[in-house]
Parts: sequence; C-alpha cells; structure tokens
Amino acid sequence: MSARILVVDDIPANVKLLQARLMAEYFEVLTATSGPEALQICQAEECDIVLLDVMMPGMDGFEVCARLKADPATRHIPVVMVTALDQPADRVRGLQVGADDFLTKPVSELALIARVKNLVRLKRAADELRMRALTNREMGFDEMEDVEESFRACAGRALLVDDRRSSYERIAAGLSREVEVTVEPYPEDALFRIADGDFDLVMISLSLEGFDSLRLCSQLRSLERTRSLPILLIAEPEDDQRLVRGLEIGVNDYIQRPVDQNELLARVRTQVRRKRYGDNLRAAVRETMEQAVTDELTGLHNRRYLMTHLESSFQQSLQRRSAMTLLICDIDFFKSINDSYGHDAGDEVLKEFARRLRRSLRGLDLVCRYGGEEFVVVMPETDMSLAFGVAERVRLTIASEPFLVEGGARAIDVTVSVGAACLEGPDDTVEKLIKRADTALYAAKRKGRNRVVADAA
Repeated sequence: MSARILVVDDIPANVKLLQARLMAEYFEVLTATSGPEALQICQAEECDIVLLDVMMPGMDGFEVCARLKADPATRHIPVVMVTALDQPADRVRGLQVGADDFLTKPVSELALIARVKNLVRLKRAADELRMRALTNREMGFDEMEDVEESFRACAGRALLVDDRRSSYERIAAGLSREVEVTVEPYPEDALFRIADGDFDLVMISLSLEGFDSLRLCSQLRSLERTRSLPILLIAEPEDDQRLVRGLEIGVNDYIQRPVDQNELLARVRTQVRRKRYGDNLRAAVRETMEQAVTDELTGLHNRRYLMTHLESSFQQSLQRRSAMTLLICDIDFFKSINDSYGHDAGDEVLKEFARRLRRSLRGLDLVCRYGGEEFVVVMPETDMSLAFGVAERVRLTIASEPFLVEGGARAIDVTVSVGAACLEGPDDTVEKLIKRADTALYAAKRKGRNRVVADAA
C-alpha cells in the first residue's frame, strides 16, 4: 500500500527516525520542521497522512491540526499527533481540534505502521466518494450540500458489545448526553443486532469472555451492509498486539482501560461525524447521478459518467504514483442471443450480467455500461496481477450458471471476454489506456472468447 506521508517535527533526529521506518515500508515521505511549513506542504502536495509533533515552538501541533481541519482543501487529510504527552486531557484537546489518532513517544514501530495503513485505507475510500461527488459538480449538477454541520445536531446511535455489567453501565452513562447507546451483552448475537440496526458506531470490548472480538470485527468488514460502519475497540493495557491486528483488519479507533469518559466521548463524537459525513456523500452521489448518468436498464453508471470520472481517477493515480487498471468486458455472441430469444430476453441477460459483475467487484471499483453489451470497470489502487485475478473471477461468475429468462422458462449459457490494461506512467493518457484495454479485448475474442487477456501479456 503506497501513500504519501508528511512527518512534522522540529527535532531532526525524530524526523529521520520516522522517515526511515516509513520508507522501509515503501511509503513516500515528506518532511517539515515547523507548523507553517507543514501547512504550506499540505496545500501544495497531495498528502495522505500527517504525522504531527505536538510540542513545537511558535505554532504547536494543536494549532496546526486545527488549521488543517478548518480548511476545506485539507480537512480530509488524517492527522496523527505524535507526542510525549500521555495525559487524557491532551488527547481530548487533540480530538477536539480534529486529530484522528495519537502515537506516544517512543513510537512503537508496529503501532506506527498499523495506524498509518489503517488511516490510508479509510482516506482512500473517502477520497473515492469525494471524487465522485466532484464529478457530479463538473457535469453541471447542483452543488452538494455542505454536510459538515448537518450531522452535528442529531444524536448518534451506538451499539456497545460488552459482557461486563459494571463496564457497559459506566460507558453508557458517560455517553448518554450525546449518544443513544444500545447494549448487547451477548456477543454471539451482536452481528445480527448490528446488521439489523441503524447504528452510527459499534463499540466492542476486546476482552469478551469466551468470544473472539476480532472475529466479530472481521465479519463486520466482510458484510456489505456493515462494511463502512465505524468500529471502536475497548482494550486492556496489555492488548497492544491484538489492537494492531484489529487495525489491520479495519478497526477505526480504540480506547484503553481505565476508560476516561471525556476521551471516549470525544472519540465517539469523531467517529459518528465521520460516519454521517460518509453517509451524506454517498447519498449525494446517488441522488444527483441517478437519472442523468445511470443506465436505465442495468442501473449501472453510463458512458457519460465513466468518461468524466475516469479522467479524475486517472489524474489522481498519476499524482499519487499509484496503480490503476481498466477492464473492458464484452458479452460473447450477444447478437445471437437477441436473434434467437428476442430483445426482451437480451435485456434480461444484460440486467443479470450487470448484477453478477457488480457482485464480483470491490466497493472501490467503478463499473459502467459502456454501450450495448460492453461494460467497463475502473480499478484504482490496483495493479495488473490483482486486476487479472478479479477479471478471472468475473469470467467464472458469468459462466458458472445459465442465465434464466422468460420467468425462468428458458436458460441461456452466457460467457464474457475481458481485456485489461493498466496505467503506464506519466506519459500515458486516458485515450491510450482505453485503446490498450480494447486491443486486449479483441485479442481475447480472437483466441476463442470466454477468457481474460491482459495488455502486452
């Protein structure tokens, strides 16, 4: 996972130490030795994370964080405060000015890398949503409502999974003035409770008796309905290794016992706001794009949306020096389906094809109907080897069982050919990328169809 990290500290030795650790994990590292320099870099560069020292002369880390979060151009960059301070009051202050997390000196290498990777994943998902909202505006739709204030007035709803009565009663009481807390003392029922509820956050004790809390976290991340639901772990002081594992599988935040109620409230408030913001972004994208840029038959985005979004995604990948792959999928012998079974049956095949295609892809991927029986998939942050595996999964999903039409009265065997091409560097263009994928698709057709061919393979 490549990302650009800004390290801010007025002590050169601290900067070099963090820089070395991050570069060993193949992150690109920028450095700054003062608050004003950090603000300037964040304005000029595409930063994914800011590691920010608190104790700096002149403008301290709290002020830098507050300025970053107040600026619409930088407020979405995750900020991790790196500090020797380990008092709850300092953490609460940092959270109040918008910090996303804390690392205490001396910084644990495991915690550092796990935190950075987790926040990069979250930021990339949010970036994709924001870019789609920007696509709406570029295409002439109404400006998206500013949602920064819209979720502040309404109390959050949280589910607390904790089997210790003294613990969950104290936590629920501490949050009661801002958050409606539902307690689930039986962890084996928690997954169903969460999936059926309309929660902004789930808090899970890491010390559930006879139950693996991390397994529950993993299950939440694997389900479509709960994939974006924030998870906050409540951990014991000796749980560091399990916390790192939790962050790796997608946990958003944690707090350690004994729980400081003010810090917990600040962390919960941050997660609820982030969830509401993401929900509003997704709703804005759905509502404004539904008619004008959606293919009426399949429900997928259409070619008009694809070309606008692809250019934005392409430029972002160039700026980040990250991979991006394009798939063009074409249903084999589709004309003969129309000729043999009629256009109504052909439409049913197209709708079922779109459903299976969407089911085989990740939430990060964008799938569009390009025209006729051709579909395009944009896969950001994806190299050719991974994309080829996904494309092969798509091919198998299409061919694995017949397509039922006419209310199930007829079954049609359907296959798909797929051409894949990836971004090739700063001199590449969207037009060249599409052309290479199209050439690979025609190679798949020539080689017998029902196969995946990668450009230059």
